[in-house]
Amino acid sequence: MKAGDELPPLEIPITRTLIVAGAIASRDYQDVHHDAELAREKGSPDVFMNILTTNGLVGRYITDHFGPTAVLRSVAIRLGAPNYPGDTMVLTGTVEELDGDTATVRVVGANGIGRHVTGTVRVTVPTATAPAGGAV
Repeated sequence: MKAGDELPPLEIPITRTLIVAGAIASRDYQDVHHDAELAREKGSPDVFMNILTTNGLVGRYITDHFGPTAVLRSVAIRLGAPNYPGDTMVLTGTVEELDGDTATVRVVGANGIGRHVTGTVRVTVPTATAPAGGAV
């Protein structure tokens, strides 16, 4: 692994169930995340994903790639275009820098209307268990 390496993309279908389950799991009971009628009354075309679900999906993307020994050190994200049911978010990542066994990865998640999430993740992977292709 070296700076400039790209992680393979991960496609995540955005279903109503994913949106509602993520909101419930993170105890985010705002109606815009589970009630389509109330979301429309507030100006949204439908329910939309909350930031905590997005944060979890970004973490999953990184740990799925780096493996079960990966330790997330920090996740810093910013939301953009909402994730609505029926769309697909594609997560991509690029290794920006390496410091020993810790990588900083730039992550982008795009959907049909634009960039849903952008951010950086710092992840440590013990050298003995680094992914194929060399030490992190």
